[in-house]
Amino acid sequence: MRILVIDDELNLLRAVETGLEAEGFAVDTATNGTDGLWLARENDYAAIVLDIMLPGMSGFRICAELRRAGDWTPVIMLTAKDGDLDQVEALDTGADDYLTKPFSFQVLLARLRALIRRGGSERPTVLTVGDLALDPATKRVTRGDVPIELTTREFSVLEFLVSRAGAVVSKREVLGAVWDFDFEGDPNIVEVYVRHLRNKVDRPFGRASIETMRGSGYRVVDDG
Repeated sequence: MRILVIDDELNLLRAVETGLEAEGFAVDTATNGTDGLWLARENDYAAIVLDIMLPGMSGFRICAELRRAGDWTPVIMLTAKDGDLDQVEALDTGADDYLTKPFSFQVLLARLRALIRRGGSERPTVLTVGDLALDPATKRVTRGDVPIELTTREFSVLEFLVSRAGAVVSKREVLGAVWDFDFEGDPNIVEVYVRHLRNKVDRPFGRASIETMRGSGYRVVDDG
């Protein structure tokens, strides 16, 4: 399997390259973002190891460009120590995992193997059902080109339903995902939020995408 490593720290780059080759991987490398993106676009890789701070183009932009083009090659991003915001942005731009520098090569290797086993299936950063779109990073919801204002809890309920579009989810599953499994309040609170969502994302647009499955729960479908 071929791995692409993009990092401008030459000592780290060579150490990772040597370690991966010793484990039987073929390795391509780049020391700047422009060359790294070109290689990622021109070749098929089992996974990409991507630093954030790069000359020419940041790792964030490289990852976002690949995802925008429909390239779902697994990406593990290298972030600064204690860089919480970097880690959040890495995941929001489409990275599958991250490691903070300095890191153990054995941990990198194990995470790469896990990502490769998972494969490069599509994991869109914006969730869509028909013309209803949710962006978890910006908390933005639109129906077509029309923005929809939701409360934080309404967004969480809708995000959970849309992430399982086409499947029936129970009221208990919604409670466990959006509240928690120890929730001791009235479980009918889910019905209240579903009603709020219908009044915001469906009825004003003449849609009925949030279905109630009697005795089972709810399902989100493409209603045109």
